Amino acid sequence: MRKATALEAPLKALGDLLAGQGQRFAIVVVGGAALNLLGLVKRTTLDVDVLALGDPDSPDPGAELVPARQLPAELAAAGARVARDFGLDPRWLNCKVAEHGSVSFPEGMASRLQWRSYGGLTVGLVERRDLVCYKLHAAADRDSGSVHYQDLLALQPSEAELERAAEWARAQDPSAGFAEVLAGVLEHVKRDSR
Repeated sequence: MRKATALEAPLKALGDLLAGQGQRFAIVVVGGAALNLLGLVKRTTLDVDVLALGDPDSPDPGAELVPARQLPAELAAAGARVARDFGLDPRWLNCKVAEHGSVSFPEGMASRLQWRSYGGLTVGLVERRDLVCYKLHAAADRDSGSVHYQDLLALQPSEAELERAAEWARAQDPSAGFAEVLAGVLEHVKRDSR
């Protein structure tokens, strides 16, 4: 039996509220929330980064994912109510990852999502190897003391996983500047993982 995290209660409240309103949503969660809910890191987070929306009525909610550039109005309103009830930041449920540009998913990500049900809310958690991709990309945008870098180290990626993640990250930003920063992050990860 998995141990409940600080996110479980607000997610359950959100799912119950949606179900009570006859609403159903499927979301894909990335970042610290996914790491926390999967038990991959112990740090507490109450920030839920919604990467994509799925079909809550499908047997496979991840079959046709749509990048979440903004939350559907009903989901955003229910999230705001839960934020108020739990004393959370009003943007605890957000689309920060996808709202600032193009989003592509690592190949096969949808088939590896781990789904959890919270009443009217179905939550797909991005699996560890795909989290390595997202955390490497985010760490290249921050300094080596960032939470993204620390999360990446906590995932203990193998060299093969880092290479796969770097290839994906370079496809997200093919600029020479990003490639240079990414190379530096990879060197730091290899050094700090020893």
